[in-house]
Amino acid sequence: MTYKRILLKLSGEALMGSQQYGIDPSRLKIYAQDIKAAVDSGVQVALVIGGGNIFRGVSGVSGGMDRVQGDYMGMLATVINGLALQSALENEGIQTRLQSAIKMNEIAEPFIRRRAVRHLEKGRVVIFGGGTGNPYFTTDSAAVLRAIEIEADVILKGTRVDGIYTSDPEKDATATKFDHISFADVLKRGLNVMDTTAFTLSQENELPIVVFDMNTPGNLQRLLSGEQIGTTVH
Repeated sequence: MTYKRILLKLSGEALMGSQQYGIDPSRLKIYAQDIKAAVDSGVQVALVIGGGNIFRGVSGVSGGMDRVQGDYMGMLATVINGLALQSALENEGIQTRLQSAIKMNEIAEPFIRRRAVRHLEKGRVVIFGGGTGNPYFTTDSAAVLRAIEIEADVILKGTRVDGIYTSDPEKDATATKFDHISFADVLKRGLNVMDTTAFTLSQENELPIVVFDMNTPGNLQRLLSGEQIGTTVH
């Protein structure tokens, strides 16, 4: 395998599948099967998932809600998604641990770096919920922070697009895809890979990011096996 330890970042919207809201069980199952294949290959897998399929703090603010309250609601949504993903993975026979940045001992362990690393070393999938535990930070920031803390080799950002393009390929038919691009070029071109805080943190810690299409079954395994899948930011 190309990487020994990865952090896989999924958006909450990815769990909706063809629905307009909530969680699509069939999409969960596909993701769980792909993650199982990675674990069976000997790769240590950690996960961060967003909560946009349930609630987004920023959208709450646009409706007049207090930003801090909205962000905490979004953090709780990531824990709900984490529980759903945990159930799907365990149905596939994968041992998991859900760790939350916000204490909720009845359903998740508190985030403890050494414990998380130990779980990974034992072949368990670790799901990080609750974002960073602080308002004003996105789950992108949480993904980069956790990846650095557990010394992951790479952040794999699973999206519905097969990489980074010169412009939005869903709106611009002339957009061209990058196979590789530097952090500096992403910033220079103003490309939207992650929010600025997360992207800068990744750049400062020399942590590569791979953006790829997670909705195509088998893509994750092909990427881990060394195939040119998606776009690598280095």
